[in-house]
Amino acid sequence: MAEKKKEPAAGPVSGTVARNRKALHDFEVLERLEAGLALQGTEVKVVRAGHAGLQGAYAQIDKNTGEAWLCGVNIPPYGFGNIFNHDSLRARKLLLHRRELLKLRAHEERKGCTIVPLSLYLKRGRVKCELGVCRGKNVVDKRETIKRRELDRDARRAMASAVRR
Repeated sequence: MAEKKKEPAAGPVSGTVARNRKALHDFEVLERLEAGLALQGTEVKVVRAGHAGLQGAYAQIDKNTGEAWLCGVNIPPYGFGNIFNHDSLRARKLLLHRRELLKLRAHEERKGCTIVPLSLYLKRGRVKCELGVCRGKNVVDKRETIKRRELDRDARRAMASAVRR
């Protein structure tokens, strides 16, 4: 008897789930850091399906407890969930070592620096968040970034056309 093949699940099963492209446009990333996320069961299912959004998200460190929290991440409710489904915009705890927390707190206290999630991804079945210690760009910096990107693109096109000839 021939066995039926299972269809792949919708969305990514491993790798990058969500990326914050707007953050890379608006901020200059000074340092990158990996953190785990404390999620509820239905949240993990939604993230594995690839339905998480990082637009407008940020991280902050609670001054009283010293814990890091990820705020503004949109993980919509699970479609097959019940009354115990999660709130889509709740603050989620970041899982970091004490040294990393102290380092982030020092960066956060500096003037003009903020902690922004750059991407959500799966690593060995666990949901991880790449955090960036960022400084805001002004209009001139954004223009320079766009100009540099266009020059790089033109150089790659010239090299590709030279190779074809």
